[in-house]
Amino acid sequence: VQLQASEGGLVQAGGSLRLSCSASGRTFSNYVIAWFRQAPGKEREFVARLSKGPRITSYADSVKGRFSISRDDAKNLVYLQMNSLKPEDTAVYYCAADSSFSAGVSYHQYAAWGQGTLVTVSS
Repeated sequence: VQLQASEGGLVQAGGSLRLSCSASGRTFSNYVIAWFRQAPGKEREFVARLSKGPRITSYADSVKGRFSISRDDAKNLVYLQMNSLKPEDTAVYYCAADSSFSAGVSYHQYAAWGQGTLVTVSS
């Protein structure tokens, strides 16, 4: 599956931004979808996950209550809604997909990746 993330952007602290991820030739509901992010000089870290089939979500503690992952099956898109953004949320964000039910919070578990999109939160 080929993934394509929408453009990120520059937003002030406290603001909101929504990222989307599309898949070519595949149905998102058949995949575990996750968002990861990588800040300069840091390792790629888990942000949010959406199970295949039923919409079971999980989040990193650092974004819980502020970010929301969702799926629009009609449009075959996955979204990451980011609210109350903080400067420490600045990173390149990646959507990832895997057909295995067990794909979890480690980036090693995902076979398909989008190109990454930069989100910058100014203080």
